[in-house]
Amino acid sequence: MEVVWAVGQVGAVWVAVVLGLVMLPSALGISLGISEAYMWVLVKTLEWATIRLQKGAKKPQPQMPQTPNANGIIERDETPMEKEIALLHRADFEFSHIFYFCRKGFEAIVEDEVTQRFSSEELLSWNLLTRTNVNFHYISLRLTVVWVIGVVVRYCFLLPLRFSLAAIGITSMIVGTTVVGQLPNSSVKNYLSEVVHLMCSRILVRALSGTIHYHNKENRPQKGGICVANHTSPIDAIILTNDGCYAMVGQVHGGLMGIIQRATVKACPHVWFERSEIKDRHLVTKRLREHVADKSKLPILIFPEGTCINNTSVMMFKKGSFEIGGTIYPVAIKYDPQFGDAFWNSSKYNIVSYLLRIMTSWAIVCNVWYLPPMVRKDDEDAVQFANRVRSAIARQGGLTELPWDGGLKRAKVKDTFKEEQQKNYSKMLVRNGSVG
Repeated sequence: MEVVWAVGQVGAVWVAVVLGLVMLPSALGISLGISEAYMWVLVKTLEWATIRLQKGAKKPQPQMPQTPNANGIIERDETPMEKEIALLHRADFEFSHIFYFCRKGFEAIVEDEVTQRFSSEELLSWNLLTRTNVNFHYISLRLTVVWVIGVVVRYCFLLPLRFSLAAIGITSMIVGTTVVGQLPNSSVKNYLSEVVHLMCSRILVRALSGTIHYHNKENRPQKGGICVANHTSPIDAIILTNDGCYAMVGQVHGGLMGIIQRATVKACPHVWFERSEIKDRHLVTKRLREHVADKSKLPILIFPEGTCINNTSVMMFKKGSFEIGGTIYPVAIKYDPQFGDAFWNSSKYNIVSYLLRIMTSWAIVCNVWYLPPMVRKDDEDAVQFANRVRSAIARQGGLTELPWDGGLKRAKVKDTFKEEQQKNYSKMLVRNGSVG
């Protein structure tokens, strides 16, 4: 009986701490200063670990490139193919010219600019997480002790706390939207729906120990518009809804995600598609246009890349989002990898493994920039408009802009693209007089 009583007392204290010090303040958008104090201690600890690592290492650690587009494993010559081929030969074709393509092939195998965007971002220094380098904590005894303390804190305190908050946030979302969904359509229902979404999103952000800095709030997406953002993680949507409500667009799922979708759509005009419908491009465009045409509905949130990229780049935007019409509100999201890796490599980790990695990291810290609204010009097609929006997001977020389709994460390069490159090469040979 004494054991049961003790366990009950510990449970009661835990619930009181979670509800009183974390959940209620986060739901109301109030800060008690606990997160700020935690981040201050964390920053000082990581700074100390970096200095200790530099002193204790027998050999100085090589500095990683500070910009995503800097040279990596190999040193590249970024001369365009047409220009380099023209320099290789002035007249007749020589067999040695194929070495240009051999070199490019080896470069692509060793370090191509596409597949490396689907792996975790490299760090400038160790952040006391095993992911970066498992051997670093053996450099000194002090560093080992701090690393062990960090493991205990992350797994024995932060993980249960974050799991409790996540469970409360998800349950509140399901119950709250279900109750609000029973009300008749009115301005009161819309207001209560936004309150529920904001409160639950704030609880979920606190479950990730999230510290988010929002910039240029005067450019926040307005109703009847389309918000487009670069995509790094499934939590991107939570990061954005922590500061405003959006109508989500996506495919209908089963399991827990399906329960959340069915509950939220009763209170908010989210746009969910069946698997068969999502392939019907015209149907998708029609439903999105109908949503945008109603200026009383929340702005649509879309990630045009269609897949998660590793926080260093912005890849090709699908043009469908830019054919709908209306005002586009670009948003740039940039995570700080020093405190935790927010990137989800769905080819390597399932959603459960990914969430476990997130909840056992130090924190999620990111910057969100609201860019000025953009509209499609008269002489601009959907692809050009998409590229212009992508360029604006890349510049603001300090991200590398790549023309490649994020679908290459799971699919092979299309044969038509290969044939196009072959045709370009043959045209260059003819034009330079090497053939004929």
